Amino acid sequence: MKNRLRAYLNKLLELHGSDLHLKAESFVHMRINGELHALKNERLNNDEMVQIVQEILTTNEFGRLKEEREIDSSYTLDNRRYRVNVFHHMHGLGVAMRVIPEEIMSLEALHLPKAVEKLSELEHGLILVTGTTGSGKSTTLAALLDRINKTKRKHIVSIEDPVEYLHKEHSCLISQRSVGSNTQTFSNALKAALREDVDIIFIGELRDLETMEIALHAANTGHLVVSTLHTMDAKETIGRIIGMFPQEEQSRIRTALSFVLEAVVSQRLVKTKENKRMPAVEVMLKTQRISELIAENRDNEILESIEKGKDIYGTQSYDQSLLSLYKRGIITKSTALRHATNPSDLNLQMHGIQKHLDIEKKEAPKKNLKGVFDLK
Repeated sequence: MKNRLRAYLNKLLELHGSDLHLKAESFVHMRINGELHALKNERLNNDEMVQIVQEILTTNEFGRLKEEREIDSSYTLDNRRYRVNVFHHMHGLGVAMRVIPEEIMSLEALHLPKAVEKLSELEHGLILVTGTTGSGKSTTLAALLDRINKTKRKHIVSIEDPVEYLHKEHSCLISQRSVGSNTQTFSNALKAALREDVDIIFIGELRDLETMEIALHAANTGHLVVSTLHTMDAKETIGRIIGMFPQEEQSRIRTALSFVLEAVVSQRLVKTKENKRMPAVEVMLKTQRISELIAENRDNEILESIEKGKDIYGTQSYDQSLLSLYKRGIITKSTALRHATNPSDLNLQMHGIQKHLDIEKKEAPKKNLKGVFDLK
């Protein structure tokens, strides 16, 4: 089955896809430019899936799969690395494989706001990159860590499940640990990191209460902690963190978060006019106003504060990001409105821009182009 798996993965790379989905009693699917496409002539039964899974997982991991019913892992074939999740479903086994890019892209190449680039200058606190699965969170954080790696002299410890991007050491000392093979749990590795003369801690995902508690403590004791959450925006991110803790602890956590939360960068990938994908990004940065809103449980006012801080601090909401992409001709109006937080408000702003452009075009003096271009 290795050759068959290789054929699927090679086809995925050839089509510049991001994910391969294999499932017993189903067609093979690939995600291309954010959309799933089925290979109608390729259908797998469960016996074939068992063979594929045995190829992907180690003997120890296959044993864990039988007990835990799902497992995260990584797979390397022909020097290309893939993030893997194997799971049981009603008809047998399933596998989701994501391509891990060979090179770490720069923050500039990812078309991220300037405010995100400046986060690499922070010395302590908590930075969160959020969004749905497949929104580019890991890619953004890899680019941020790469910027730090090339510009500072720090000790970086990453704790992931599994390790995705492999960082070569430049100016920094980097220790990358994979949960399951290099450490038992996120929380164990995080506790150990605090005893390893660490400056920057990258946590693949803040999954549970204990990990969150230790992360907040680390950020509060002079470390820079960067991680991800599966939340849509800054307001939801703050609510998710607070909601992890018992009611009697939430006031304390709000106060702590108001001090240590330096930034929330939330991403959505939107389709461009060229049928590629571009991030629409909400950026919340720590300001005195934002800290007060978090501490005083006034999360509903955070979005307004983000939008008002655009010119001063470089913060921006999703809708401001979408409007910018639309004004620059990168995305269509329908794409912007489909992804907007407040479509009606965004539509009014777009209408005003178009009206202004129409007036400018109408009032512009006509130029005699004869002799300027070779018109035929």
